Amino acid sequence: MNISGNNLPAMSGAGPSGEVYSASLAKKQQQADGKAALALIEAAGSSASAQSPAKSTTASLGNNINVYV
Repeated sequence: MNISGNNLPAMSGAGPSGEVYSASLAKKQQQADGKAALALIEAAGSSASAQSPAKSTTASLGNNINVYV
């Protein structure tokens, strides 16, 4: 990804200060994306632990089979 101050319409002709500004904006966007990703991961983890555990099978399951018709 190439971010240059010359390509930005609001920063055209700003020189190095425009590049610093666009780099700052890119960093802020990456931080916001990271926070959103962490929130999503935490929400997924908390909903998985809140679900009821699966029923465990017992040792006697299937011991009595009715074969009479």
